Amino acid sequence: MRPEKLAGAEREAALAPLLAAGWAMAEDRDALTKTFRFKNFVTAFGWMTQVAIEAEKADHHPEWFNVYKTVDVTLSTHDAGGLTVLDVALATRMDALAG
Repeated sequence: MRPEKLAGAEREAALAPLLAAGWAMAEDRDALTKTFRFKNFVTAFGWMTQVAIEAEKADHHPEWFNVYKTVDVTLSTHDAGGLTVLDVALATRMDALAG
């Protein structure tokens, strides 16, 4: 069973540390976005590989776009129609893996 969309005080508490860490709300839908920049392509791709393993374990996958050393990420739980604890957990893990 997939988690429900975050709302109210629970949503505010969950998103506050992510917004403080550079995540932003998408303008066109209920989603988080962030651009990660690495020292080169190999480092960016290595990070993406680590995230892919974590995402597969959680059965929750990011939308992302990579050009050279930059990775643009969007997180949202499509079947919930917006942000859930899955997005918060994956965003937190992405930040930790990025160092």
